[in-house]
Amino acid sequence: MSVVISLEEIAEGIYVLTLECPEIAKLTEPGQFVNVRMHDAHSEPLLRRPFSVSFVEGDRLELLFNVIGTGTRFLSTRRPGDAVDLLGPLGVPFHIDDTFETALLLAGGVGVAPFPMLRAALERAGKKVITLLGARSGVQIADRRLNNAYVATDDGSRGFHGSVVDLFHATVARNAILRPKIFACGPNRMLSVVAAAARTIGMDCELSLEGEMACGIGICQGCPVERSREGRKYALVCTDGPTFNSRDVVI
Repeated sequence: MSVVISLEEIAEGIYVLTLECPEIAKLTEPGQFVNVRMHDAHSEPLLRRPFSVSFVEGDRLELLFNVIGTGTRFLSTRRPGDAVDLLGPLGVPFHIDDTFETALLLAGGVGVAPFPMLRAALERAGKKVITLLGARSGVQIADRRLNNAYVATDDGSRGFHGSVVDLFHATVARNAILRPKIFACGPNRMLSVVAAAARTIGMDCELSLEGEMACGIGICQGCPVERSREGRKYALVCTDGPTFNSRDVVI
């Protein structure tokens, strides 16, 4: 069980919920998630929902989310002192000990969620980090804890006019990037394009996938993703991921 410390709207319709939960905070690595009970005793939905841990500081962790339904609306009404039931940390973290020199972080919309914690860990590991954020409009850019990020908006209201993938191509074209690795999180359609671009350019690429995870521990089998290699036809986002090398899955 965790206790709400604060709830802050950091962009239009996008919130950061700060929770005190020492047991989970001390174990969480970048890219892992928690499964959150999204109701009280008299409400729905019944099933838990997964949320990337966005940042950890001491005994506290942060969850970033947008309000898209009953469950996230419930979270957006939590107040300091309220209890929130969490399971975690769950899933496979990002691989940041690889032999790359420059990390390119690509986020589409609320796909930015795992990146504040990831970026801090990469910087501690001595990696150069280039952060690229995309959204429909400038008011939806959630760049908290991501100073000096490059921004792309579909409507051109802030930063580069176009998608975050377009911004990625422009960034690669005008910069000599040494020994790069891509980390990407966002809608599946975006991740599919990023994975294809990584193959074409010859860059290593790690994706953080989303999935319908009722249990978060592989029992319900509700979050399959097709594998591209021999062996099992499907992997589970909750236990085999949510982080995958882009060469290993079909998006």
